[in-house]
Amino acid sequence: MASERDIFELSGPVHLTSIDWNDVDHRRSVAASMVQGVYIMQRDRQENRQGPDALAPPWWKCFNFDLHSQLIDDADSSIFGAIYKFKPEPKPDHHTLSTPATPSHIIAFRGTVTKGDAFSRDLQLDLHFVKNILHQSSRFETTIQAVRSLVASGNQNIWLAGHSLGSAMAMLAGKNMGRNGVFLESHLFNPPFVSPPIETIKNKKVKHGIRIASSFVTAGLAVAVKLKKNHQQRNNASNNMFSNLASWVPCLYVNPRDHICSEYIGYFQHRRKMEDIGAGGVERLASQHSIAGLFMDAIGKESHEPLHLLPSANLTVNLSCSRDLKEAHGIHQWWKCDQQLESRTYRS
Repeated sequence: MASERDIFELSGPVHLTSIDWNDVDHRRSVAASMVQGVYIMQRDRQENRQGPDALAPPWWKCFNFDLHSQLIDDADSSIFGAIYKFKPEPKPDHHTLSTPATPSHIIAFRGTVTKGDAFSRDLQLDLHFVKNILHQSSRFETTIQAVRSLVASGNQNIWLAGHSLGSAMAMLAGKNMGRNGVFLESHLFNPPFVSPPIETIKNKKVKHGIRIASSFVTAGLAVAVKLKKNHQQRNNASNNMFSNLASWVPCLYVNPRDHICSEYIGYFQHRRKMEDIGAGGVERLASQHSIAGLFMDAIGKESHEPLHLLPSANLTVNLSCSRDLKEAHGIHQWWKCDQQLESRTYRS
């Protein structure tokens, strides 16, 4: 999946001369900047820039964060993530004073880099995501250990943030923690969604018809699989895990021109439309399963829950014009102040 745009020289949210941690636009801009900081740390590593020559530190220092630690992939020694710690300025008039809404730490993850020695490893993990086995990677093991350790240390108000492949990593960590009753604020930029590109269909009636048919087929398969005695316990556990995540409301940021993430728009809008036509129960069952996963269950083979299955989310759609896929998928759009954004919260 695509990720890092060639905007290395572009500045970040310079319009933020002060930070209001209760402002959703400010929170989004800061989270996106922290992700960009990881991208540039990896670029600094590739180009051997160190000390005063490194270009990454301003991306977090300008918001009064320190670099707590880097997350390193054991397979290729690349920097794929970072933990930032907020360091409040003691001056009472400083623009980044700590408030109850201020994150104590932000754990950020970059997406796929298309240049340098990390590309082959990132591409391998992209394929892991498509196969729903990202949780089996050593990179995720490093991720979840870091998240659990930070939570266990008693820190409050920890954020997760990621872009593209990095947002998949953050989402997987967030779901893992949520199923254990720990709901971390999460900012997921251009999160990938593995599905036929139904959202790109222009005819709304055709698009809606395909989604309705898909929901009924998925729900029917779910009932059929559940009726099989040897799957009863497994499906009940799966349903409970899905409902346990209802209180976790990650912030998803998508662009309708980015086919990598745009299907989230239809995924959540379709739920409301099914409620409107009196088929909410069918959709609630369908939204917990994928046809591919149910088919694997039906033939007795192991399946893994697709990462995109979410009971709740705050979905922000960028309706501004994008020139191409590269721009529509870029992290840079999410710290700009001139974007036409539309947000809606969906709760299961």
